[in-house]
Amino acid sequence: MKLRYTLLLAGSLFAAAPGFAAETPDPQTLLNQRISRLEQELAELKALIKNTPAPAQALAAPTVSTASGAKIQLYGFARFDASYDSGIMVPGNIALYAKQRAGGRSDAEWNLTAGATRLGLNLSGPDTPDMKLTGNLEFDFLSNLGAENNSSPRLRHGYLKAFWPASDFSIVAGQTWDLVSALIPFVDDPAIMWDAGNIGGRHPQLRITKGLPAGEKGRLEVAIAASRTIGETNTTAGVSATDPGKDAAMPTLQGRVAWSGPVLTGSQPATIGISGHYGQEEWDSNNTGSHKTLDSWSCNLELAMPICQKLTLAGEYFTGTNLDDYWGGIGQGVNTTRTKEIRAHGGWAAARFAVNAETTVCLGAGIDEPNDSDLSAGTARTRNQTIFGTLTNKVSPNMILGLQLGQWRTSYFNGDQGNALRAQSSLTYKF
Repeated sequence: MKLRYTLLLAGSLFAAAPGFAAETPDPQTLLNQRISRLEQELAELKALIKNTPAPAQALAAPTVSTASGAKIQLYGFARFDASYDSGIMVPGNIALYAKQRAGGRSDAEWNLTAGATRLGLNLSGPDTPDMKLTGNLEFDFLSNLGAENNSSPRLRHGYLKAFWPASDFSIVAGQTWDLVSALIPFVDDPAIMWDAGNIGGRHPQLRITKGLPAGEKGRLEVAIAASRTIGETNTTAGVSATDPGKDAAMPTLQGRVAWSGPVLTGSQPATIGISGHYGQEEWDSNNTGSHKTLDSWSCNLELAMPICQKLTLAGEYFTGTNLDDYWGGIGQGVNTTRTKEIRAHGGWAAARFAVNAETTVCLGAGIDEPNDSDLSAGTARTRNQTIFGTLTNKVSPNMILGLQLGQWRTSYFNGDQGNALRAQSSLTYKF
Protein backbone atom coordinates (compact mmCIF):
# COMPACT_ATOMS: atom_id res chain seq x y z
CA MET A 1 0.00 0.00 0.00
CA LYS A 2 2.78 2.41 0.93
CA LEU A 3 4.62 1.52 -2.25
CA ARG A 4 1.54 2.44 -4.29
CA TYR A 5 1.18 5.92 -2.74
CA THR A 6 4.87 6.58 -3.19
CA LEU A 7 4.73 5.77 -6.90
CA LEU A 8 1.64 8.00 -7.37
CA LEU A 9 3.35 10.99 -5.62
CA ALA A 10 6.52 10.60 -7.69
CA GLY A 11 4.50 10.45 -10.91
CA SER A 12 2.55 13.59 -9.95
CA LEU A 13 5.71 15.60 -9.24
CA PHE A 14 7.31 14.48 -12.46
CA ALA A 15 4.27 15.47 -14.44
CA ALA A 16 4.07 18.90 -12.74
CA ALA A 17 7.76 19.76 -13.06
CA PRO A 18 7.52 21.33 -16.51
CA GLY A 19 4.64 23.48 -15.29
CA PHE A 20 6.71 24.87 -12.36
CA ALA A 21 9.57 25.58 -14.68
CA ALA A 22 7.30 27.41 -17.05
CA GLU A 23 5.94 29.64 -14.23
CA THR A 24 9.41 30.75 -12.97
CA PRO A 25 9.94 34.47 -14.03
CA ASP A 26 12.87 35.31 -16.27
CA PRO A 27 15.64 37.72 -14.92
CA GLN A 28 14.21 40.79 -16.66
CA THR A 29 10.81 40.24 -15.05
CA LEU A 30 12.41 39.91 -11.61
CA LEU A 31 14.32 43.17 -12.18
CA ASN A 32 11.15 45.02 -13.18
CA GLN A 33 9.32 43.74 -10.12
CA ARG A 34 12.16 44.88 -7.84
CA ILE A 35 12.22 48.36 -9.41
CA SER A 36 8.45 48.63 -8.94
CA ARG A 37 8.74 47.75 -5.24
CA LEU A 38 11.56 50.31 -4.71
CA GLU A 39 9.55 53.07 -6.42
CA GLN A 40 6.58 52.29 -4.17
CA GLU A 41 8.76 52.40 -1.03
CA LEU A 42 10.32 55.72 -2.17
CA ALA A 43 6.87 57.25 -2.64
CA GLU A 44 5.83 56.10 0.82
CA LEU A 45 9.02 57.60 2.33
CA LYS A 46 8.42 60.97 0.63
CA ALA A 47 4.86 61.05 1.96
CA LEU A 48 6.14 60.28 5.49
CA ILE A 49 8.73 63.11 5.39
CA LYS A 50 6.17 65.56 4.04
CA ASN A 51 3.77 64.86 6.89
CA THR A 52 6.44 64.95 9.65
CA PRO A 53 6.63 68.35 11.47
CA ALA A 54 9.97 70.16 11.00
CA PRO A 55 12.10 70.56 14.17
CA ALA A 56 11.88 73.94 15.92
CA GLN A 57 14.64 76.36 14.87
CA ALA A 58 15.85 79.62 16.40
CA LEU A 59 14.42 82.63 14.64
CA ALA A 60 16.95 84.76 12.79
CA ALA A 61 17.31 88.42 13.73
CA PRO A 62 14.71 90.48 11.85
CA THR A 63 16.20 91.94 8.66
CA VAL A 64 14.67 94.33 6.15
CA SER A 65 15.97 95.64 2.84
CA THR A 66 15.82 99.27 1.75
CA ALA A 67 15.15 100.62 -1.72
CA SER A 68 18.90 101.13 -2.20
CA GLY A 69 19.58 97.45 -1.55
CA ALA A 70 21.05 97.93 1.92
CA LYS A 71 20.01 95.43 4.61
CA ILE A 72 19.09 96.52 8.14
CA GLN A 73 19.19 94.13 11.09
CA LEU A 74 17.63 95.08 14.44
CA TYR A 75 19.25 94.01 17.71
CA GLY A 76 19.50 95.13 21.31
CA PHE A 77 18.37 94.32 24.82
CA ALA A 78 16.14 95.48 27.62
CA ARG A 79 18.17 95.73 30.83
CA PHE A 80 17.39 96.45 34.48
CA ASP A 81 20.15 97.31 36.99
CA ALA A 82 19.81 97.40 40.76
CA SER A 83 22.68 98.38 43.06
CA TYR A 84 23.27 98.97 46.77
CA ASP A 85 26.19 101.16 47.90
CA SER A 86 27.35 101.37 51.50
CA GLY A 87 28.71 104.83 50.61
CA ILE A 88 27.82 107.31 47.88
CA MET A 89 29.11 106.32 44.44
CA VAL A 90 29.37 108.90 41.64
CA PRO A 91 27.16 109.16 39.69
CA GLY A 92 25.19 106.22 41.15
CA ASN A 93 23.54 104.30 38.33
CA ILE A 94 27.08 103.48 37.19
CA ALA A 95 30.24 103.43 39.30
CA LEU A 96 33.11 105.87 38.66
CA TYR A 97 34.45 106.72 42.12
CA ALA A 98 33.40 106.98 45.78
CA LYS A 99 32.35 110.37 47.14
CA GLN A 100 33.95 111.88 50.23
CA ARG A 101 32.23 110.87 53.46
CA ALA A 102 30.18 113.75 54.83
CA GLY A 103 31.22 114.48 58.41
CA GLY A 104 33.30 111.32 58.51
CA ARG A 105 30.36 108.99 57.98
CA SER A 106 29.05 107.05 55.01
CA ASP A 107 25.63 107.45 53.45
CA ALA A 108 24.17 104.29 51.88
CA GLU A 109 22.23 104.42 48.62
CA TRP A 110 19.97 102.32 46.41
CA ASN A 111 19.98 102.81 42.64
CA LEU A 112 17.47 101.29 40.22
CA THR A 113 17.63 102.05 36.51
CA ALA A 114 16.77 100.79 33.04
CA GLY A 115 19.07 103.33 31.38
CA ALA A 116 21.48 100.71 30.02
CA THR A 117 18.73 99.39 27.75
CA ARG A 118 20.12 99.38 24.20
CA LEU A 119 18.79 99.54 20.63
CA GLY A 120 20.92 99.01 17.56
CA LEU A 121 20.81 98.62 13.81
CA ASN A 122 23.45 96.72 11.83
CA LEU A 123 23.69 97.93 8.24
CA SER A 124 25.17 95.97 5.34
CA GLY A 125 25.48 96.29 1.57
CA PRO A 126 25.06 96.70 -1.20
CA ASP A 127 28.60 95.43 -1.81
CA THR A 128 30.77 95.77 -4.89
CA PRO A 129 32.94 92.95 -6.27
CA ASP A 130 35.90 94.34 -4.30
CA MET A 131 34.39 96.15 -1.31
CA LYS A 132 32.06 95.22 1.54
CA LEU A 133 30.02 98.08 3.02
CA THR A 134 28.69 97.94 6.60
CA GLY A 135 27.56 100.37 9.27
CA ASN A 136 26.09 100.61 12.73
CA LEU A 137 23.66 102.83 14.66
CA GLU A 138 23.35 102.21 18.40
CA PHE A 139 21.67 104.04 21.29
CA ASP A 140 21.17 103.60 25.01
CA PHE A 141 19.64 105.82 27.71
CA LEU A 142 22.58 106.60 30.02
CA SER A 143 22.68 110.22 28.87
CA ASN A 144 22.04 111.81 32.31
CA LEU A 145 19.52 114.01 30.49
CA GLY A 146 15.95 114.00 31.75
CA ALA A 147 14.41 112.47 34.82
CA GLU A 148 15.35 108.94 35.84
CA ASN A 149 12.05 107.63 34.51
CA ASN A 150 12.21 109.80 31.36
CA SER A 151 15.81 109.50 30.11
CA SER A 152 16.93 110.86 26.77
CA PRO A 153 18.63 108.58 24.21
CA ARG A 154 22.42 108.67 23.91
CA LEU A 155 24.30 107.92 20.69
CA ARG A 156 26.89 105.19 21.27
CA HIS A 157 27.79 104.33 17.71
CA GLY A 158 27.00 105.86 14.34
CA TYR A 159 29.47 104.96 11.61
CA LEU A 160 30.05 103.40 8.20
CA LYS A 161 32.81 100.95 7.33
CA ALA A 162 34.22 100.19 3.88
CA PHE A 163 36.32 96.99 3.82
CA TRP A 164 38.45 95.58 0.98
CA PRO A 165 38.97 91.88 1.89
CA ALA A 166 41.61 91.19 -0.77
CA SER A 167 43.98 93.73 0.80
CA ASP A 168 42.65 93.52 4.41
CA PHE A 169 42.16 97.29 4.43
CA SER A 170 39.25 99.30 5.85
CA ILE A 171 38.03 102.86 6.38
CA VAL A 172 35.70 103.80 9.27
CA ALA A 173 33.94 107.18 9.38
CA GLY A 174 31.67 108.19 12.25
CA GLN A 175 31.46 107.70 16.00
CA THR A 176 32.72 104.45 17.52
CA TRP A 177 35.26 103.11 20.04
CA ASP A 178 38.63 104.82 20.35
CA LEU A 179 41.79 103.02 19.28
CA VAL A 180 43.42 103.59 22.66
CA SER A 181 43.19 100.78 25.23
CA ALA A 182 40.89 98.64 23.14
CA LEU A 183 40.13 95.91 25.71
CA ILE A 184 36.95 95.81 27.81
CA PRO A 185 37.27 94.70 31.47
CA PHE A 186 35.27 91.67 32.65
CA VAL A 187 32.72 93.67 34.65
CA ASP A 188 28.93 93.88 34.72
CA ASP A 189 28.79 97.63 35.48
CA PRO A 190 28.08 99.64 32.28
CA ALA A 191 30.85 102.09 33.29
CA ILE A 192 33.45 99.34 32.47
CA MET A 193 35.87 100.68 35.14
CA TRP A 194 36.24 104.14 33.65
CA ASP A 195 38.13 106.47 36.04
CA ALA A 196 39.36 103.32 37.82
CA GLY A 197 42.10 102.04 35.51
CA ASN A 198 40.38 101.59 32.14
CA ILE A 199 40.65 104.46 29.64
CA GLY A 200 39.22 104.95 26.16
CA GLY A 201 35.71 105.88 25.12
CA ARG A 202 33.91 106.75 21.89
CA HIS A 203 34.57 109.74 19.61
CA PRO A 204 33.65 110.91 16.12
CA GLN A 205 36.61 109.88 13.96
CA LEU A 206 38.01 108.98 10.56
CA ARG A 207 40.01 105.76 10.82
CA ILE A 208 42.03 103.59 8.45
CA THR A 209 43.12 100.05 9.33
CA LYS A 210 45.50 97.68 7.59
CA GLY A 211 45.84 94.00 8.45
CA LEU A 212 49.00 92.00 7.73
CA PRO A 213 49.78 88.30 8.12
CA ALA A 214 52.19 87.61 10.98
CA GLY A 215 53.35 84.05 11.35
CA GLU A 216 51.47 80.94 10.36
CA LYS A 217 48.20 81.87 12.10
CA GLY A 218 48.84 85.37 13.44
CA ARG A 219 47.65 88.77 12.24
CA LEU A 220 49.18 92.20 12.74
CA GLU A 221 46.77 95.15 12.71
CA VAL A 222 47.91 98.75 12.24
CA ALA A 223 45.32 101.53 12.65
CA ILE A 224 45.41 105.34 12.79
CA ALA A 225 42.56 107.81 13.30
CA ALA A 226 41.80 111.53 13.45
CA SER A 227 39.19 112.11 16.15
CA ARG A 228 37.22 114.94 17.74
CA THR A 229 38.87 116.62 20.72
CA ILE A 230 36.44 117.40 23.55
CA GLY A 231 37.68 119.61 26.38
CA GLU A 232 36.28 121.04 29.60
CA THR A 233 34.37 124.31 29.47
CA ASN A 234 36.77 127.24 29.83
CA THR A 235 35.62 129.08 32.96
CA THR A 236 38.35 131.75 32.96
CA ALA A 237 36.90 135.08 34.12
CA GLY A 238 36.18 137.48 31.27
CA VAL A 239 36.42 134.79 28.59
CA SER A 240 33.49 133.61 26.51
CA ALA A 241 32.61 130.03 27.41
CA THR A 242 34.20 127.83 24.76
CA ASP A 243 35.24 124.22 24.29
CA PRO A 244 39.08 124.26 24.32
CA GLY A 245 39.10 121.03 22.33
CA LYS A 246 37.02 122.42 19.49
CA ASP A 247 39.04 125.64 19.68
CA ALA A 248 42.31 123.79 18.97
CA ALA A 249 43.85 123.96 15.51
CA MET A 250 44.10 120.17 15.05
CA PRO A 251 42.11 116.99 15.66
CA THR A 252 43.36 114.36 18.07
CA LEU A 253 45.51 111.67 16.44
CA GLN A 254 45.12 108.08 17.64
CA GLY A 255 47.11 104.98 16.74
CA ARG A 256 47.26 101.29 17.61
CA VAL A 257 49.43 98.33 16.64
CA ALA A 258 48.26 94.91 17.80
CA TRP A 259 49.17 91.29 17.14
CA SER A 260 46.68 88.48 17.60
CA GLY A 261 47.14 84.74 17.20
CA PRO A 262 47.17 81.45 19.09
CA VAL A 263 49.73 81.14 21.88
CA LEU A 264 48.60 78.69 24.57
CA THR A 265 45.33 77.51 23.00
CA GLY A 266 44.75 76.90 19.33
CA SER A 267 41.09 77.92 19.28
CA GLN A 268 41.35 81.17 21.26
CA PRO A 269 43.79 83.84 20.02
CA ALA A 270 45.81 86.03 22.33
CA THR A 271 46.13 89.79 21.73
CA ILE A 272 49.09 92.03 22.50
CA GLY A 273 48.85 95.71 21.63
CA ILE A 274 50.29 99.17 22.09
CA SER A 275 48.27 102.32 21.48
CA GLY A 276 48.30 106.03 22.10
CA HIS A 277 46.93 109.45 21.21
CA TYR A 278 48.02 113.06 20.95
CA GLY A 279 45.83 116.14 20.87
CA GLN A 280 45.72 119.76 21.99
CA GLU A 281 43.35 122.11 23.79
CA GLU A 282 43.39 125.88 23.33
CA TRP A 283 42.59 127.71 26.58
CA ASP A 284 41.83 131.38 25.94
CA SER A 285 43.02 133.75 28.64
CA ASN A 286 41.07 136.73 27.24
CA ASN A 287 38.83 137.62 24.32
CA THR A 288 41.60 139.25 22.28
CA GLY A 289 43.36 136.07 21.16
CA SER A 290 45.76 135.33 24.01
CA HIS A 291 45.67 131.65 24.89
CA LYS A 292 47.61 128.72 26.32
CA THR A 293 47.96 125.41 24.48
CA LEU A 294 47.65 122.30 26.64
CA ASP A 295 48.57 118.80 25.49
CA SER A 296 46.59 115.60 25.83
CA TRP A 297 48.42 112.33 25.24
CA SER A 298 48.56 108.72 26.34
CA CYS A 299 50.65 105.58 25.87
CA ASN A 300 48.90 102.27 26.57
CA LEU A 301 49.74 98.57 26.73
CA GLU A 302 47.16 95.77 26.49
CA LEU A 303 47.23 91.99 26.83
CA ALA A 304 44.53 89.34 26.57
CA MET A 305 45.86 85.81 27.08
CA PRO A 306 43.68 82.67 27.07
CA ILE A 307 45.46 80.20 29.37
CA CYS A 308 43.19 77.30 28.44
CA GLN A 309 39.69 76.78 27.07
CA LYS A 310 38.08 78.00 30.30
CA LEU A 311 40.52 80.58 31.72
CA THR A 312 41.51 83.97 30.24
CA LEU A 313 43.76 86.65 31.77
CA ALA A 314 43.66 90.26 30.56
CA GLY A 315 44.83 93.70 31.54
CA GLU A 316 45.93 97.18 30.48
CA TYR A 317 48.35 99.87 31.62
CA PHE A 318 48.17 103.56 30.73
CA THR A 319 50.13 106.73 31.32
CA GLY A 320 49.55 110.23 29.99
CA THR A 321 48.29 113.76 30.60
CA ASN A 322 44.93 115.54 30.37
CA LEU A 323 42.95 112.30 30.11
CA ASP A 324 39.50 113.24 31.40
CA ASP A 325 38.09 113.01 27.85
CA TYR A 326 39.32 109.39 27.82
CA TRP A 327 38.08 108.49 31.32
CA GLY A 328 41.52 108.81 32.92
CA GLY A 329 42.83 110.92 35.80
CA ILE A 330 39.63 110.13 37.78
CA GLY A 331 37.78 112.59 35.57
CA GLN A 332 40.41 115.34 35.99
CA GLY A 333 42.28 116.58 32.92
CA VAL A 334 43.18 120.22 33.56
CA ASN A 335 43.90 122.11 36.76
CA THR A 336 41.84 125.20 35.88
CA THR A 337 43.35 127.18 38.78
CA ARG A 338 46.78 127.02 37.18
CA THR A 339 45.66 126.14 33.62
CA LYS A 340 47.93 123.09 33.73
CA GLU A 341 47.60 119.53 32.47
CA ILE A 342 47.10 116.78 35.07
CA ARG A 343 49.30 113.71 34.62
CA ALA A 344 48.00 110.26 35.54
CA HIS A 345 48.76 106.57 35.25
CA GLY A 346 47.04 103.33 36.14
CA GLY A 347 45.56 100.16 34.76
CA TRP A 348 43.51 97.06 35.44
CA ALA A 349 43.92 93.27 35.50
CA ALA A 350 41.31 90.53 35.59
CA ALA A 351 40.77 86.79 35.22
CA ARG A 352 37.71 85.19 33.65
CA PHE A 353 36.76 81.54 34.19
CA ALA A 354 33.99 79.77 32.28
CA VAL A 355 32.41 77.33 34.71
CA ASN A 356 30.27 75.94 31.89
CA ALA A 357 28.55 77.19 28.75
CA GLU A 358 26.06 79.23 30.81
CA THR A 359 28.07 80.50 33.81
CA THR A 360 31.16 82.71 33.99
CA VAL A 361 32.98 84.11 37.04
CA CYS A 362 35.56 86.94 37.03
CA LEU A 363 37.93 88.52 39.52
CA GLY A 364 39.90 91.72 39.02
CA ALA A 365 41.15 95.09 40.21
CA GLY A 366 41.90 98.54 38.84
CA ILE A 367 43.62 101.78 39.86
CA ASP A 368 43.82 105.35 38.51
CA GLU A 369 46.36 107.69 40.13
CA PRO A 370 46.81 111.34 39.08
CA ASN A 371 50.05 113.15 39.91
CA ASP A 372 49.59 114.97 43.23
CA SER A 373 51.83 117.88 42.23
CA ASP A 374 49.47 118.72 39.36
CA LEU A 375 46.44 119.05 41.65
CA SER A 376 45.25 121.90 43.82
CA ALA A 377 44.08 121.67 47.41
CA GLY A 378 40.44 120.93 48.06
CA THR A 379 38.33 118.16 46.63
CA ALA A 380 40.80 116.99 43.98
CA ARG A 381 40.90 113.20 43.75
CA THR A 382 44.38 111.68 44.17
CA ARG A 383 43.71 107.93 43.84
CA ASN A 384 40.82 105.68 42.86
CA GLN A 385 40.96 101.92 43.20
CA THR A 386 38.56 99.00 43.13
CA ILE A 387 38.55 95.23 43.61
CA PHE A 388 35.65 93.31 42.09
CA GLY A 389 34.13 89.91 41.47
CA THR A 390 31.37 89.12 38.98
CA LEU A 391 29.13 86.19 38.12
CA THR A 392 27.19 85.97 34.86
CA ASN A 393 24.61 83.28 34.14
CA LYS A 394 22.57 82.66 30.99
CA VAL A 395 19.23 81.68 32.46
CA SER A 396 18.17 81.05 28.86
CA PRO A 397 19.77 81.96 25.51
CA ASN A 398 18.00 85.34 25.68
CA MET A 399 17.91 86.04 29.43
CA ILE A 400 21.11 86.88 31.33
CA LEU A 401 21.61 87.44 35.05
CA GLY A 402 24.62 89.44 36.22
CA LEU A 403 25.95 89.90 39.76
CA GLN A 404 28.89 92.05 40.82
CA LEU A 405 30.43 92.83 44.21
CA GLY A 406 33.09 95.54 44.42
CA GLN A 407 35.05 97.44 47.03
CA TRP A 408 35.74 101.09 46.06
CA ARG A 409 38.22 103.45 47.74
CA THR A 410 38.87 107.02 46.54
CA SER A 411 41.47 109.28 48.16
CA TYR A 412 41.25 113.09 48.15
CA PHE A 413 43.86 115.86 48.28
CA ASN A 414 42.66 117.12 51.65
CA GLY A 415 43.18 113.70 53.23
CA ASP A 416 39.58 112.52 53.23
CA GLN A 417 38.52 109.25 51.68
CA GLY A 418 35.45 107.83 50.07
CA ASN A 419 34.75 104.14 50.72
CA ALA A 420 31.90 102.04 49.43
CA LEU A 421 30.98 98.40 49.11
CA ARG A 422 28.88 98.13 45.95
CA ALA A 423 26.57 95.18 45.28
CA GLN A 424 25.08 95.27 41.81
CA SER A 425 22.75 93.03 39.84
CA SER A 426 21.43 93.15 36.29
CA LEU A 427 18.77 91.30 34.35
CA THR A 428 19.00 91.45 30.56
CA TYR A 429 16.66 90.29 27.82
CA LYS A 430 18.57 90.11 24.53
CA PHE A 431 16.87 90.15 21.16
